[in-house]
Order: sequence, then C-alpha cells, then structure tokens
Amino acid sequence: MNTTSKQYDSIIKICSDIFTKKMKDYGSAWRILRPSSITDQIFIKAKRIRSIEEKGFSKVDEGIREDYIGIINYCIMGLVQLELGYNENTELKFDEAKHLYDKYFLQAKSLMENKNHDYDEAWRDMRLSSLTDLILMKLLRTRQIEDNKGKTLISEGIDANYLDMINYAVFAMIKIEHNS
Repeated sequence: MNTTSKQYDSIIKICSDIFTKKMKDYGSAWRILRPSSITDQIFIKAKRIRSIEEKGFSKVDEGIREDYIGIINYCIMGLVQLELGYNENTELKFDEAKHLYDKYFLQAKSLMENKNHDYDEAWRDMRLSSLTDLILMKLLRTRQIEDNKGKTLISEGIDANYLDMINYAVFAMIKIEHNS
C-alpha cells in the first residue's frame, strides 16, 4: 500500500502542476460551467481515450495520458462546482482554488486508501481499457443523476461518482507513468 500511496502522490503532483499552470493562464473561467457541462467535458475525454484504445492510434499529437489528467482535473472542478455552485462571476482567487483542489484530491486519496484496503489492490491486475470503461460507466450514471435533478433512490450522488472517476483515472496514470 505504501507504494500505491507514493505513486498516487506522484500523480497528484503531475495533475496539480497542470491545474496550477492553467489557473495562471486562464484564471477560473471554468467556474462558469454547470456541473452537467463539466460531466460532458469528462465524457469527451473518456470517449477519446476509448476511441484511441480501440483504433490503436490517434491523429492528434496528444496521447491518452493528457486525457486522464484532464479527467482528474475536471472531476475536481466538478466537485468544486457542486460545493460552491457555478457562477457567472467566474472570479475565484488562486489560493482558494488551489486549497479546494488539494482538499478534493486528498478526499479522493483517502477514499482510494479505504477501498484499496478492501479490494486488495485489484486494480493493479486490471487492463487500462477496463479503467476507461469504468470511468465511462460512472459518467453515464452521473448524467442520469443530473437528468434526475440530483435525486437518487438508493445510489450515491454525483460527488461520489466524481471521486471514483478521479481514482480510476489516477490508477490509469499510475499504470502509464510507472508501467504497473
């Protein structure tokens, strides 16, 4: 488990670095997005990964690694939007955005550690394509919950699905970065 925790932290660093640089380039323009629009952005990234997995190549000079990073960062943005609500005034100070980013990434890591204990790191024996499919399934669930105005009868909410997608994407990144 210690190895997984260290590898997870290395993925946090990669994703956080990109989030930080994009915040400096673009500010918090993403704050205008409704959670359903963020879900659709994640869907686009996951569909591209699946398309590349099935075709075996991409015509755009960008691999699936960047799309998994995008999934992670969009999921965190989605969690922020669920907490704060989307806003026409997109201003979110850098320090506050970074604090919220770190808060949700640590929440996802804590969830991963608990589930990883129970599942005994089963993800390590999974194919990368299965992680992509799990993300797509979580996206379809999330879209259904959004279409139901956030109401569920027995299932976890949108936030739980975002957290699971973060962890599936981190597992994929660990497999890519550490050849695990």
